[in-house]
Amino acid sequence: MSLIKQWRDIAYSDTADKGELKKLWADYFEYEKGVYKEILKKPGKAISGTVKELAERFELNILTMAGILDGMNDSLKKPNPLDELTEDTKVSMGIDKEKLYKNMVAAGADWLYELPEWEDVLDEERRKELYREQKLSATVVKGEKTYPNDPCTCASGKKYKKCCGRN
Repeated sequence: MSLIKQWRDIAYSDTADKGELKKLWADYFEYEKGVYKEILKKPGKAISGTVKELAERFELNILTMAGILDGMNDSLKKPNPLDELTEDTKVSMGIDKEKLYKNMVAAGADWLYELPEWEDVLDEERRKELYREQKLSATVVKGEKTYPNDPCTCASGKKYKKCCGRN
């Protein structure tokens, strides 16, 4: 069984004790913060190695490292093969800085996108711009409502109810 499957079975379990699950996620978020602090110190340099080597480097257990790799995979320049992840799988954590920032905003992970390490990676104006872009991309804008007596949207000259609005 891949490490990702094992991680997801534990982290997203419906049958696990709620208190234990809450502690697992609280600990995970702290570990995640430490990993991102390290990555953001040298954002142009991809940290790579086997999953086991990276877990040892960041002083994490293998499954927590798999969870972190799972969480950051969409923010990498080249995604890792998560479905085949084992201790010996070679992975790279070469981030796309702007994509990572936007994904952190999308996830509501303020403990990550507000890290002081971002100041040396992206200037404040760019971070605000990326934040705004991400928030706007998730905003649903409804079009104007067409009423029965409005001119038809197909430009036929008829009322909507007598043209495209017929059932």
